[in-house]
Formats: sequence, C-alpha cells, structure tokens
Amino acid sequence: MKKLMLLSVCSMVLLASCVSKKEYAALEAKQQETQDLLNSATVKLNKCLSDAAAANARVETMKDQLADLRKANQDLIDTKGNLTTLTQKGAENLEKSLESLKEKDLKISRLQDALTKKDSVTLAIVTSLKKEVGINDPDIEINVEKGVVFISIADKLLFKSGSYNVTDRAKEILGKVAKVIKSKPNFEAMVESHTDNVPYNKPPLLDNWDLSVKRATSVVRVLESLDVNPQKLIAAGRSYHVPLVENDTAENRAKNRRTRIIVLPKIDEFYEMIEEEMKNLSAGN
Repeated sequence: MKKLMLLSVCSMVLLASCVSKKEYAALEAKQQETQDLLNSATVKLNKCLSDAAAANARVETMKDQLADLRKANQDLIDTKGNLTTLTQKGAENLEKSLESLKEKDLKISRLQDALTKKDSVTLAIVTSLKKEVGINDPDIEINVEKGVVFISIADKLLFKSGSYNVTDRAKEILGKVAKVIKSKPNFEAMVESHTDNVPYNKPPLLDNWDLSVKRATSVVRVLESLDVNPQKLIAAGRSYHVPLVENDTAENRAKNRRTRIIVLPKIDEFYEMIEEEMKNLSAGN
C-alpha cells in the first residue's frame, strides 16, 4: 500500500513538471513573438522617419524650383509683348505644380501628425503613471524607450524572497497601474519578470525560468482581478539572462530582481496607417 501511494505521488510530481514546461514553452514563444513585433515596429518607425525627412527635403527642392519658374515666367512677361499662349501654358503648369505641392504637403503633414499624436499619447501615459504611482519612490521607475513606456518595479515591493505570491503592498501599486492601463483601450501591457542569478529550485518550480514566469503570471492575474481586459495582457519571464548590472553583490542582485510592465500601443494599427501614407507619397512622386 505504501509503495502504491509513493508511486502515485511521484506520478503527480512528474505530471506537474511536464505541465510547467509546456506553460513555459508557450510563454517563451509568446514573449519572443512580442519582442520580434516590437523590434520590427521600431525598424519601421525609423524608416518612416527617414522617409519623411527625405520627402520634406524633396518638397523644399520643389519649392525652390517653383520660385525659379515664377521668376522666369515673370521675366518673359516683362520682356515680351504678346505671349498670351505661352503665358497661359505657363500658368497652367504653375497651377499643376502648386496642386502637386499642396497634395504632398498634406501627406507629409498627415505623417507628422500621426507621429506627433503617438508621442503625445506616450507622454500622457507617462504623466498619468507618475501622477498615479508617484515619482519619489526609488523602487519604481517610469521611463520611455523608443516610444514605449516602461514601468520597472523592484521585486521587494511585489514579492517576498523566493515567493511568487503578490504582496498586499504590490496590489496597491498595481491598482494604480491598472487604472492607467484601463484608460488607454488601444494599448496593451506586457508583464516581464526578471530574477537574479542565484539558482532557484523549490518544487513545484524547477529553476529561475519557472520563477520569473510564475511571478509574471501572478502580476497578470492581479491586473485581471482589477478589471484590466485580459486580452490586453501579456505575461513573460526572462529568468536572470537580462541583468541591469553584474550579479556580483547583494545590492546588484536586488536591482536585477525586478518586474517591468511595458505599455505598448497596438503597433499594427499605427504602422498600417503610416505605410499607407508612405505608399501614397511614393506614388505621387
């Protein structure tokens, strides 16, 4: 009987380990997919900015050419007495050039407005977060990198040592973060958890990968309980592989144990509009 019970317990532990590995693989794939999307979006944004700058330069060149055409046309009118036909054709060409310039100016303005709007929304999110969470807490950092808002929270505010259960103090902080996320329906939030390099092996978790993923999902569940739409949430674990500093002192290891909440715009919608405008601009040239 004792042997049968021991065999059953071993089977349950083995099954739990397998399920954990499947969850880890799915989460790792989702995280990589999200990172790839973010990298692709950054490349597209940089290309859009470069193309917009080139388009502005072309507009300035065309304006100079237009000024030269106007001067040449005026010189002809002043020196010739009866050039009605030529003047009429020149006026028509000038009119066409002006219309073309207006269309290109409009397209460029729309691109610039889109970029400005995105930057404005990002700034508004940062302002809201700093207002809600507070900017004087050294364990909470809010910043913007390449148009993406990052909220970094030290693990000592979220979890007890070696635990993945969210503390009451963390729920208070996450409640403020949830309020801001809910106010931006066109944005998503990825919870990214990091550990230090101290090996972790406390069943049912196997290692630091398991711990980081479990902590990320714990934070996601708290945000979901605070009425954040689960379709806007992403959970990701990074283990100890992306440290802020070397894991050579207790203080540095504490810095590396952190959870980042990354507030992301729905990049596909934004870049589809940008790409469409760039296609129209290229066709106009």
